[in-house]
Amino acid sequence: MATDAIRLPDDGVFLGRAFAEGWSHPAVVTVRDGSVVDITSKAAPTSRDICEQTDPAAFVAAASGKPVGTLADIAANSFAATRDPKKPYLLSPIDLQAVKAAGVTFVVSLLERVIEEQARGSIEKAEAIRADIASLIGYDLSKLKPGSDEAMAVKAKLIERGVWSQYLEVGIGPDAEVFTKCQPMGSVGFGSDVGLHPVSTWNNPEPEVAVVASSAGRIVGATLGNDVNLRDVEGRSALLLGKAKDNNASASLGPFIRLFDRSFSLDDVKSAVIALRVEGEDGFVLDGASSMAEISRSPEELVSAAVGPHHQYPDGFVLYLGTMFAPVKDRGEAGKGFTHHIGDIVTISTDELGALVNRVRLSPDCMPWSYGASHLMRDLARSGLI
Repeated sequence: MATDAIRLPDDGVFLGRAFAEGWSHPAVVTVRDGSVVDITSKAAPTSRDICEQTDPAAFVAAASGKPVGTLADIAANSFAATRDPKKPYLLSPIDLQAVKAAGVTFVVSLLERVIEEQARGSIEKAEAIRADIASLIGYDLSKLKPGSDEAMAVKAKLIERGVWSQYLEVGIGPDAEVFTKCQPMGSVGFGSDVGLHPVSTWNNPEPEVAVVASSAGRIVGATLGNDVNLRDVEGRSALLLGKAKDNNASASLGPFIRLFDRSFSLDDVKSAVIALRVEGEDGFVLDGASSMAEISRSPEELVSAAVGPHHQYPDGFVLYLGTMFAPVKDRGEAGKGFTHHIGDIVTISTDELGALVNRVRLSPDCMPWSYGASHLMRDLARSGLI
């Protein structure tokens, strides 16, 4: 894998995490002049602590630290297949924050979720249902404001025609879908393998922007995410969402959090175009793109749906904002659409946030999740940082 695969822009303030065997604890890091710099301190020993600062970008920019290697070398060593664990490699850029995700926030994703439900997880039935649903709706849902009078009129029409769906409810109804993607410390980062539950035979990547919010619900930055999805499992029943979404190594984030400052703001997030590329060992290549300008609920609305008087997150949270990209390109037999093959390389990228690259494997074959919040607290305490 090329050393420039991370594609980090030259400007911006970046927050991440790194580790190597022999280090006493995972390091909180930033990037300066092509070097990865350890800025872990008593004032902010975790990524969570930095995101709780009044001005996280200013804090990181002013933090003293020590270089631990070049960005190119550390990025190249982060790929699980060739990693030397004795040398520094990147981790997910968050640690103690909760990991949440919003679903059905783009019309294309909305229609594909309806198809999954109608097909009951059968990939063979999906193509016929896709054509049928598209002709039946006969309305550009992307123009609807969720919860508006117009959206409620479409909802009534669809109920009358017998095709109402729980996915349409959260897609155009008044309430957003927000669910737990994984537990704190459970996400993986740039170069790590991402996992599929072995029961799945129809699955796909979900390229997304994820915003990072403080405990007060203030959005302080953004990163890239792969909300790995098992279409057949969720299609059988939405009550299987946990099995479809939350498995070992099924939540990828990175490569870094880009913190908001004069060079990067929420407006940049709202206008970002997220590129997806899947490269298979069989020579298959899939390219796609997702424009945040087409999201039906704003990042602020989605964050407000997650946090407030109804729900608190004392360590803050990261929120996947959803994707409009649902790959339907046939991979093999005509009409059966896309599904992952083991060994696929998934690259999710934007000009503003760099690239998040992961290899696809089965969850049991990915590195087991064995380092949790309790381990981090003990290691930081032993190092005198808390």
